[in-house]
Amino acid sequence: MTIENLEPKRVWKHFYSLTRIPRPSKREQKAVEYMYEWGKSLGLETIKDEVGNIIIRKPATPGMENRTGIIFQAHLDMVPQNNNDVVHDWDNDPVETKVVGDWLYAQGTTLGADNGLGCAAAMAVLESTDLAHGPIEALFTIDEETGMTGAKALKGGLLKGDILINLDSETEGELYVGCAGGLDTNAEFKYKEEALPKELVQFEVAVKGLRGGHSGMEINEGRGNSNKIMARLLLPILRDMGGRLISIEGGNMRNAIPREAVACIAIPAGKVSKAKKHVAKVTAEVKAEYKPIDPGVEVYFTKSAGAKKCVPADVAVKVMQAVYACPSGVDRMSLVMDNLVDTSNNLAIVKSEKGKIIVRTLMRGSCDTAKHDLSEAIRAVFELAGAKVVFTGGYSGWQPNMESPILKTMKETYKNLYGVEADVKAIHAGLECAIISNNYPHWDMISCGPTLMSPHSPEERVLIPTVEKWWNFLVEALKNAPVK
Repeated sequence: MTIENLEPKRVWKHFYSLTRIPRPSKREQKAVEYMYEWGKSLGLETIKDEVGNIIIRKPATPGMENRTGIIFQAHLDMVPQNNNDVVHDWDNDPVETKVVGDWLYAQGTTLGADNGLGCAAAMAVLESTDLAHGPIEALFTIDEETGMTGAKALKGGLLKGDILINLDSETEGELYVGCAGGLDTNAEFKYKEEALPKELVQFEVAVKGLRGGHSGMEINEGRGNSNKIMARLLLPILRDMGGRLISIEGGNMRNAIPREAVACIAIPAGKVSKAKKHVAKVTAEVKAEYKPIDPGVEVYFTKSAGAKKCVPADVAVKVMQAVYACPSGVDRMSLVMDNLVDTSNNLAIVKSEKGKIIVRTLMRGSCDTAKHDLSEAIRAVFELAGAKVVFTGGYSGWQPNMESPILKTMKETYKNLYGVEADVKAIHAGLECAIISNNYPHWDMISCGPTLMSPHSPEERVLIPTVEKWWNFLVEALKNAPVK
């Protein structure tokens, strides 16, 4: 079965079109141009702003002119991740898909349902000739996944509606009315490379097979972090066995739990046996600890050669100590909503390059003061180790409004359609609602979506039947949109 034969066809055909267009974050220009030309081809007012956000407007259908204007909002970019045995050119190759039972996957890469399905649903509304709705605008933003720079650059006054329906949450039957804010840590260790002693034996250490995942949606599951595991492997070798660090690279996306890490090291010949025993011991420990959640984790310790330079020994030890000590995972749970993570940190990237080692983390938090407290703990860890620390990309969370008119409308619509109450929740992930509301503080906002699992990883998948259920809900909500 192909995507285009799934129901509702009017949504899936647009998602299929998006799978043909490479659109990794910060390199989604092809998708921007496609959406701009597509909007114009419908004869609808189509705007491209200074950074590439696309706005498409559609008038109300006859008899619905008195309804409050609704903005559908989704992001064009996707997280580019692929399994290490899959060759994929993210600037040129389409995403290939497969249906497994009721689930749609990509073939060894991220699927891009986050947020391609949101874009597709908005496109289906814009293209429709048989749906009843008030004034509609669709806002397609760029670069949500690596900094929300499209949302941050969106100017006030461009959009005319008063209700924003964000299409980027990931469980059907749930209505989101709040989200976490975020803050990036950038720690940098500078050093002058040293000549690698010739008598040392070189090895490559690789951590692979972890599931990774979304650092907001799945941080509470306790999935393995390749950078933390690598520090556990390397610190004793570098600190106690005279090992030297040649290079390290773990993780590549700030909002994805890192799945893989690779380090090149060198060890005195007399310590090789001890190092091998240590690696075997830690590997067994990690496999046992993570078996319930990350059963595929593997550690490879193989001989290598050819390196001439290395990181100074004291710097390498301090980096590994800092990575080892850095908070990672859930910091605290919410005190006001059940089963909601309040504050967390994803130790996302550790990378050596041109005389420096860079460590990047992404903190999330619903409470700004708790997020700030966690940031100071992380700053302390890295500054004590000798790094320069800079915080960037900070934004506050989206605070729930339980008296929201669109929340009332959508709760009633869901109950009338399906006979059960929709769950009203806040989400630990960051949604663009929090950013956009800075320039549109009067907007009434809500977020919903079909059921997705493991976005930001090659395990990303969407539960196919929930797409039709979600689409039918959106159609009914448009019919029942509040009167101005």
